[in-house]
Amino acid sequence: MPQLRDSGTRAAHDAGATPAAELDGFQRIFGIETEYGVSVTGADRPVDAGQVAMTMFQPVVSRARSTNTYLDNGARLYLDVGSHPEYATAEARDPLDALAQDAAGERIMASLAAEAQKRLRESHGAGAAIHVFKNNVDSAGHAFGCHENYLVRRFVPLETIERQLLPFLITRQLYTGAGRFTSDGFQITQRADFLDEAVSSATTRSRPMVNTRDEPHADPESFRRLHVIIGDSNRSHWATWMKLASTHLVLCVIEEAVRRGVPSGFEDLAFDDPAAANRMVSRWLDADAAEHAESGASPVDALAVQHRYLDAVEAFVRGRHAAVAASLPRTDVDAVLDAWRWALDALGRRDVAALATRVDWAAKYRLAEAMRRRKGGDLPLAQLERMELDYHDVANGRLYASLVAHGQLAEGVSGVVPAGDGDGTCADGCGDVRDGSTTMDALVRRAMHTPPADTRAALRGAFVRRALDAGAQFSCDWTTLVVSAPLRRETTLLDPFHAGETDDYRALMAALQTNR
Repeated sequence: MPQLRDSGTRAAHDAGATPAAELDGFQRIFGIETEYGVSVTGADRPVDAGQVAMTMFQPVVSRARSTNTYLDNGARLYLDVGSHPEYATAEARDPLDALAQDAAGERIMASLAAEAQKRLRESHGAGAAIHVFKNNVDSAGHAFGCHENYLVRRFVPLETIERQLLPFLITRQLYTGAGRFTSDGFQITQRADFLDEAVSSATTRSRPMVNTRDEPHADPESFRRLHVIIGDSNRSHWATWMKLASTHLVLCVIEEAVRRGVPSGFEDLAFDDPAAANRMVSRWLDADAAEHAESGASPVDALAVQHRYLDAVEAFVRGRHAAVAASLPRTDVDAVLDAWRWALDALGRRDVAALATRVDWAAKYRLAEAMRRRKGGDLPLAQLERMELDYHDVANGRLYASLVAHGQLAEGVSGVVPAGDGDGTCADGCGDVRDGSTTMDALVRRAMHTPPADTRAALRGAFVRRALDAGAQFSCDWTTLVVSAPLRRETTLLDPFHAGETDDYRALMAALQTNR
């Protein structure tokens, strides 16, 4: 496998930029990058996706003088290669905060599309509609991604991640896949047929499941950023939360095993051919899939692999419950384990109806089956593809919202620890996060303009807000904040866990205040 500069020989307790508590514990930084597809229907004359994307980004360019900017919620918004609008969440310590940021990205994209649609209708007819798809495959067969980021202790070798984590990432798609209708049948994941390598530093000439590009955006002696490409873009809040939370727990087991020099229990789970195993899992619903297996992984094996991971994680958490629970400030670790067990039990029963309330692929599959029953026969692939695109359309789609409104798809997650003073309410007045969709809606609305309060994103968001208010010339990235005029000032925020103001940061903000 490709090797990068790996300074993982440094002991965890060596002095450095990262506090020992963050190296020795299980705290983690989470992030999600989502590429969106764009198209137009109903226009009086042709309009290409690139033109539409640029129209969407006109307000961004007028404000930031670029199609690449950071927002006051700490997130990054930019126009990626191929005219794909992309949104990268701010750093989060908890899957719930990453979920809220990700869902806020959907609404920000929808807002940009709505404004662009008004302008487009002036030039291309009143029926022009902009569609923004949070999915992974377009009608021409091009794939685009949803990438997860996990801050991982650098003392964990890349080879260990490849062999011990990849089988989990491949088989977790049983409950995190977004689903896809194809001419060969239904697949539970959209990405499987487009991923041809297990681990690689490439992103365009090949499609790896894990990208090894070494950009930790943190102390490089202590951490690497694990860039996971294998996952689908999820509309289901539960699926987004679950894929982050369960992956975190598996990483905790792997990190602690390396830290202590003991087996993790995952050593014998590696697939001989990960790409073939991934395609196999994607066809899990196909009764004949085992006959066409390209590797030793059968549908039964995929579920068995997940049970192996869950059993090991449950035993690990029992022995270190307080430490693991402390790594998830908003999420109840026992709720994650319960949800994981529920999903595997439902999969074992092939209970698609139960899964459909939380799992994207199951929601679409159940709807297609209901449509087939009403028609009394098979449906044209084109009709199924239209239904699928409507489900993923965050701008003008109706299907997802309808399923939520009718109680057929849950919005929000349960088993979350309230923030604040322990009285069951959020410190910002957003209510009990275990109440369901109403409170989740409040969390998402807040996340559109407010970064997580317990990471450096809080500092970045406040900087962007003040710089915009001051009309200053500024720039920033994940680790650096810069004011360009009238005097150049900058500060570096290397520790993503640290939300406290440094002297340099206070001076930077004071300069902006002075120039208002």
